[in-house]
Amino acid sequence: MTSVADTHSLTWQVSPDLLGIVNQAGVFVETNPAWQAVLGWSEAEIRSMVFTDFLHPDDLDRTLAVFSTMKTGEPALHFENRYRCKDGTYRWLSWVAVPESDIFVCSARDVTREKANVRALQSSEDEATLREQFIAILGHDLRNPLAAVGSAVRIASRQPHNEEIAAMFAAIDGSADRMAKLIDSIMDFARARLGGGIPVDLKQIDNLQHGFERVVEEISIAHPERQFETAFKFDGALTCDAARLDQLLSNLVANAVTHGSQDESISVVTKAVDGFFMLSVTNSGTKIPDDVIPNLFKPFERTEEGASLQGLGLGLYIADQIAKAHSGELTVTSTEDRTVFELAIPLSRKADVGAHRNIGDPALS
Repeated sequence: MTSVADTHSLTWQVSPDLLGIVNQAGVFVETNPAWQAVLGWSEAEIRSMVFTDFLHPDDLDRTLAVFSTMKTGEPALHFENRYRCKDGTYRWLSWVAVPESDIFVCSARDVTREKANVRALQSSEDEATLREQFIAILGHDLRNPLAAVGSAVRIASRQPHNEEIAAMFAAIDGSADRMAKLIDSIMDFARARLGGGIPVDLKQIDNLQHGFERVVEEISIAHPERQFETAFKFDGALTCDAARLDQLLSNLVANAVTHGSQDESISVVTKAVDGFFMLSVTNSGTKIPDDVIPNLFKPFERTEEGASLQGLGLGLYIADQIAKAHSGELTVTSTEDRTVFELAIPLSRKADVGAHRNIGDPALS
């Protein structure tokens, strides 16, 4: 039969916590094996020092203050400080110490990992705050003044002026518009990379054609020298964020305008194929090199030939992120004759109408 004394002895030997008895001089006169396991000191070495020899210098004063309080009969509960290991490193310990006659019975738990986790969580929270501040600066502190500049230019342009001044107003207005689009792209990039994905507002849309037609028309007006062909054959409903799909199409068509042949038309087609909504943008021109394609949807990646210096190389990246946010896939095939960017979104995907979500798992293999 095991006695109470035997049980106490076994606990003393196998406990992972540091157990000890400290005298009034601050010497650990008794310690259990956990001291060597956690800190590396032998029982004899611990006996040869006072507890202040183990303390981190920054913890010395407050630990001495607690020890003085303990001498008046007050216990120390969950007091944390750092103890030096034999190899020179420090471990965070959480102490419970109770005065008993002229000694102090102590136990300490190693909370180094927990402290590191708390610091990591705090660091993550700080990073999240910085992300929000970064996006807020882009969204408010830059776009609002820029909108004011554009508004002032448009108002001033309505006043009497000569052709030279009119050309200057038009240039300023065009530059402001390009800056606004760059800011929008940077905001989307920030959301995608820092916030876990581009947010989408998923709703059942019965007619995507109107938005797509408007996108092609706007780009056609901006590039009257280019020809566009459209074939909108999809007339069903799709659970999606229509504004984001308009943005995706705009990025793909703008890319085709920049890199496609000037003499050939750009084709935009929608259709349903094998349970998927399909959107494709096709242009003629130089084949995309095989070594470029793997990096095509990465941010800030642009082919040198025909690249627009006014862009950031974010258009295809943002388009790809929008596709993923719809549980879809954006692919590219390029030959000597033509380049095709194709979006595929599953029609059968279940999504709550009005749901807000970031990047989802791609539904295509």
